[in-house]
Amino acid sequence: MKISNITTNNQLLSELKQNESNYVLIYKAGSDLSDCAFKNISEINDIEGVKIFGVNVAEIKDIHKNYNVTSAPTLLEFKFDKQIKDTKGCNTSNYFKSVFQNSLFVTNTNNNDKPQKRVTVYSTPTCSWCNRIKQYFKENNIKFKDIDVSKDQKAAQEMVKRSGQQGVPQTDINGQIVIGFDKQKINKLLDIKA
Repeated sequence: MKISNITTNNQLLSELKQNESNYVLIYKAGSDLSDCAFKNISEINDIEGVKIFGVNVAEIKDIHKNYNVTSAPTLLEFKFDKQIKDTKGCNTSNYFKSVFQNSLFVTNTNNNDKPQKRVTVYSTPTCSWCNRIKQYFKENNIKFKDIDVSKDQKAAQEMVKRSGQQGVPQTDINGQIVIGFDKQKINKLLDIKA
């Protein structure tokens, strides 16, 4: 996808008002994570109706502050000019694509204003603990993305690289990896009252 560079806040506000589905990648050119996110988003080429803007904090020093962004890369999602959520860090092209397509698993929420952390479950269809953890998330109204590492070799390699472990389930909660179905750790990270 083409990422249009933004140089001023007024330019950004003007652009956001023209399209319903907007994303702004706050990145720092030259940093490994930011370059990774920029590259992975740029590789996506089959989504229409989405505009992506880039703000390089190495050159533009004020825009990220207007949206309370304290780390790069961060992908901000907007409905017109209203910010609705953010995704931090470098994620795979498939993950970013699912964000753009709004294809993450969504359950009914309690309409509290606190944004939920990003949750990705790495699993296989034959893993009973994987099925239990996904059921647990559904029971607790936790949105999550499920990646079947038996079918996605690249995701499997990234999972092992990040955790040093091959077993599933593994859950990425805002960049923190949880090995297995560690209910106590999951509850703590996601503020689940059990």
